[in-house]
Amino acid sequence: MKSKQQILIVDDDTDDREILKDAFLSGSLEMEYVFLENGDRLIKHLESHEEDVSLILLDLNMPGKDGRESLKEIKTSKRFHHIPIVIFSTSSSQRDRLMAYDLGANCFITKPDTFNKLVEITGCIAKLWIQ
Repeated sequence: MKSKQQILIVDDDTDDREILKDAFLSGSLEMEYVFLENGDRLIKHLESHEEDVSLILLDLNMPGKDGRESLKEIKTSKRFHHIPIVIFSTSSSQRDRLMAYDLGANCFITKPDTFNKLVEITGCIAKLWIQ
């Protein structure tokens, strides 16, 4: 039996990971949600679960391997470059946005300030990359 497709939520903030998962679930998106705290854990997870990963939601600022390094490593990898990556960050900096797109991000979203906006955003993400 094939395992359930995964959305990887890579963020060092526990609350942000849970809220993001709740927003996806409020739109009834039944996936396996995998929480990872940094880029080092992300790469290790990809090495053993690549075929199950449908989407990566990646924060930029994390301890250890940060989002920038992880994005670059994944998008320059022949093995992983096909996996869509949405940068999901508190940053609204044009410099960060341009850097993320230059490194191969599929989308850059600044974390919204309300849960309702987050539900709307996760619904759009699901339509674009999952459904």
